[in-house]
Amino acid sequence: MTRSSEHNDPHGPEAESEGSSLRRNIGNVAAASAVALVVGELITFVQTIALARLLSPAEVGVFVAGTVLALFLGNFVEGGLRSALIHRDDKLIDSAETVFWVTAVSGFLMSLLTLAVSPVIGLVFDNGEVGLVAAASSGVLFLYSFTNVPEAMLQREFSVKRRLIVGPSVAAAYATVAVSAAAAGWGVWSMVAGIYASYVVWVATVWLISDWRPGRGHVSVTLWRELARYGLPLVFGMIGARVQSLLEAVVVGRGLSETDLGYFRYGQRISMIPVRAILEVGAVALFPAFSRISAEPERMKPAYLRALRWATVGAAALSGLMIALGQPAVVILFGEQWREAGAVVVAMAGLGFGKAIISVSEEAIKGGGRTGLLNWYTAVEVTLGIVLLLVFIGPFGVVGAGLAASVTALLVGATVAALAKPVVGFSLQEFGAAVVPQVPCAVVATAACAALEHFVLQSDSRGVLLGVGYLAVDTLVFGAVYLAALAVVEPSVVRVIFKTLGTGLGQLRRRV
Repeated sequence: MTRSSEHNDPHGPEAESEGSSLRRNIGNVAAASAVALVVGELITFVQTIALARLLSPAEVGVFVAGTVLALFLGNFVEGGLRSALIHRDDKLIDSAETVFWVTAVSGFLMSLLTLAVSPVIGLVFDNGEVGLVAAASSGVLFLYSFTNVPEAMLQREFSVKRRLIVGPSVAAAYATVAVSAAAAGWGVWSMVAGIYASYVVWVATVWLISDWRPGRGHVSVTLWRELARYGLPLVFGMIGARVQSLLEAVVVGRGLSETDLGYFRYGQRISMIPVRAILEVGAVALFPAFSRISAEPERMKPAYLRALRWATVGAAALSGLMIALGQPAVVILFGEQWREAGAVVVAMAGLGFGKAIISVSEEAIKGGGRTGLLNWYTAVEVTLGIVLLLVFIGPFGVVGAGLAASVTALLVGATVAALAKPVVGFSLQEFGAAVVPQVPCAVVATAACAALEHFVLQSDSRGVLLGVGYLAVDTLVFGAVYLAALAVVEPSVVRVIFKTLGTGLGQLRRRV
């Protein structure tokens, strides 16, 4: 695999044009991702509320336990080859053909393995229904294998269409089928039906908008080895994350209860909203962009620091909102029976900020072709995650599991940033300038919002409509205080925010 670093004039008109085009591509994908994220998250949010009111925490826990094996083996289906294909800049047609057939075979084998091992999953959780869910969900791995190459090719092309069509369609498919089936009394099987519907729609839509088709290249063992060499550390990372998730499910589900596992996973799902926002809006475009400029330090460093600043500006705000409003929001929207999940959301507030740093730094490492460094990331995350889970869950129960996730994410964020330092070439002072200023701003806004909610509005003691209205007031107050604090410590950030909003509103008025 080669990546040319030769340029006739790195500061000339051609380089400036290329840089402008790259920024435009990133901006287009980020804007499309933001729109798709809002639509998808609204659908997912409504679906989550509906399922929380139609299903019990124990039923959610059974589904989580039953699908944990399929999620784990999904890493072996993709095998890091999608990222390797995005990073590749030669023999692309043959590389894509190779990845397609390798992942298709892997998907079929992993589906068979999941089906065969499903009785063991039932025994681990001491619940026969968990084993049946594991067996029933095995086919999604084969479906997943058909998404890898078209997804990689679309990401290489900074496809706006992919962001606008695929994500919202997948979310709508799951919500429609799962909620309808749950309302019909299917219980845990409503979520199994929903996950199949979402994967079928994912495969259909991604192939519909992609121009790539198999049969145009030749499968090459040599290329597979090169791609696998790049992707292997990514596989280790995905496996590490899944091992951690599997152990969380076992420790919480078996050590506490399936109901606690339902609380934990719903709390985690809500806490991951800022992480999904970061991944969808920024990281999807950052990896191919970093891959193209990694040989140019004068472009790579400012691009990394700029991405880091914006990722943490958003993550700090969302983490603060979870601390201030996490529990009352969950009670209002999901019902009193989910109050403990709200406490988990508060405990997991550090997850978003840590993952923001991890995400941008990981994409920089991948873009620079230094994926071997990610093995350290995996080792630290798995070790810390397991140790802290065991330490915190004893005295704090399911909330301790949330605290373990938060602390792990923050410490791993620092670790991955340190790993990215030699790839990007930033100093500690530059890193601090990009990350630190927004933290006290979020602290001030969180304190103001929490005081308003807990001492004045008390939204979780109201009816649903009034409670939602009070939460909206809380959120507006948080936003106003956060922007005011940012205007003092980082006025340039606030100017860009208002300029972007003004441009967007102006375009909307012209179109209307």
